[in-house]
Amino acid sequence: MTGAIPTRALGIERLTVGSVGYGTMSFADFYGQSGYDKDESARAVLARAAALGVTLIDTADVYGPSEEILGRALDGHRDEFVVATKFGIRISTGPNPSRKIDGTRAYMRQQIEQSLRRLGTDHVDLYYAHRIDPDTPIEDTVGWMAELIAEGKVRHLGLSEAPAATLRRAHSVHPITAVQTEWSLWERGIEDEVLPTARELGIAVIPWSPLGHGALTATITSRDELAETDIRRQVPYFSEEHFDANQATLETVRRIAAEVEAEPGQVALAWLLHQGDDVVPIPGTRRQRYLEQNAAAAFVTLSPGQLADLNTIRAHGPRAEEMEARK
Repeated sequence: MTGAIPTRALGIERLTVGSVGYGTMSFADFYGQSGYDKDESARAVLARAAALGVTLIDTADVYGPSEEILGRALDGHRDEFVVATKFGIRISTGPNPSRKIDGTRAYMRQQIEQSLRRLGTDHVDLYYAHRIDPDTPIEDTVGWMAELIAEGKVRHLGLSEAPAATLRRAHSVHPITAVQTEWSLWERGIEDEVLPTARELGIAVIPWSPLGHGALTATITSRDELAETDIRRQVPYFSEEHFDANQATLETVRRIAAEVEAEPGQVALAWLLHQGDDVVPIPGTRRQRYLEQNAAAAFVTLSPGQLADLNTIRAHGPRAEEMEARK
């Protein structure tokens, strides 16, 4: 692949980005990585992303050192990218670690300043509430986020993992450019209510984990391949109970990949891209060759029959987000 991928416009404000984005959670080492130079990897990946037209770069304040790594890699190239980050998940470490959703004005103010410093920029192009605070009305949170637009620190607003009714209430306060949620061949929950509501309101959809936590690349064939520190060992899709059944669902992906002369992961991304021009998946990787593969999915064409076959795929086991919500 040598040319740039097509662009898509997000939301009613028409924020233009490449049709495939890039998620930086890989640099948080959630998948048990070690023994590589994060800064060197990030610089190489972003340089290649710019050449390919992969312009939407997604991070968050809780992705470990990802914002700082991204900030160093963006030095001198900030204007080539649309940078998205998030706030709202407050994590404490130590002997009694905890996770709290915080959508208050004070916490948002604190986090945007820290994100801007770590990213080495004076503004964020797309700022998300990472999760919805049950104790703070979404109208208040979005109103406070809109203050950042007036101050020039943020250009566009988004919500992550927001129910349809919450999305509608938020949009009534200030235009929401994008909703980010898990969506893939293995996770289809968005399609019942969130997707129709987003489309009614003109809100773009940014699927995270579009490759099923890497499983839809069809390269993970055994749980033993996952490092002990790999967070996927805690994801129900990869549990001993569901692993083999979920592996079986990949046979359809492999077959279609062979038919269109593509990689399985490219088929999974192409399926998402075929769902509408308002969809921009954000697969993550630390390697240029996988970035190139992901971007090339924008040029994979699937037939109606192939799309119908892919639509029959369902993962076994609940999604990790549902498990987290029960804690």
